Amino acid sequence: MKLEDDVLAGLIDINSRVLDVGCGDGSLLLHLKKNKRVDGRGIEIDQKRVQESVAKGLAVIEGDAEKDLINYPDSSFDFAILNQSLQQFYDPRVVLNELLRIAKNAIVTIPNFGYWKVRINLLFQGTMPVTKTLPNTWYNTPNLHMCTIKDFYNLCKLDNIKIIKSISVSGGKISNIQKGNLEIKNLLSEIGIFLITK
Repeated sequence: MKLEDDVLAGLIDINSRVLDVGCGDGSLLLHLKKNKRVDGRGIEIDQKRVQESVAKGLAVIEGDAEKDLINYPDSSFDFAILNQSLQQFYDPRVVLNELLRIAKNAIVTIPNFGYWKVRINLLFQGTMPVTKTLPNTWYNTPNLHMCTIKDFYNLCKLDNIKIIKSISVSGGKISNIQKGNLEIKNLLSEIGIFLITK
């Protein structure tokens, strides 16, 4: 498991009802099922990854979160997870608000486009960066919206979303993000992890 997955798992209560949106091959969901005894479900757009998840014994369906989250009833889950994919949606605000309609809490992780190495690369190379957390070149990236930790804070404020906890992951280390250190964490964090609610 990646460090950020362990951090994410630490935010989830034992025996919770969890929806992992964009669950990939189901690795995180399986980890949560084994270690947190969650009642876990997943939705994934890639059919091959859905099959990999189902082969692991997970309840995962093929679907597009932007179109299919509307089919879930209000308050169906305790937690909805959106792990490193918010920036890939055409309308991330709609997805974020749908997550908080169907779940009491959401956990959102984002690659931080405000990270200093990303900024330096763009400044000195003049090209879109390729890093460990942003491994694709500009022409084959799934990312549609470049988002920083500060951008995410601003969006939450705009939509009256409460950030319960926010965590920085960088260089194998974790630390808390608060309003008082937001500027520096926006510069030094590779990944932001947010526990949010309405």
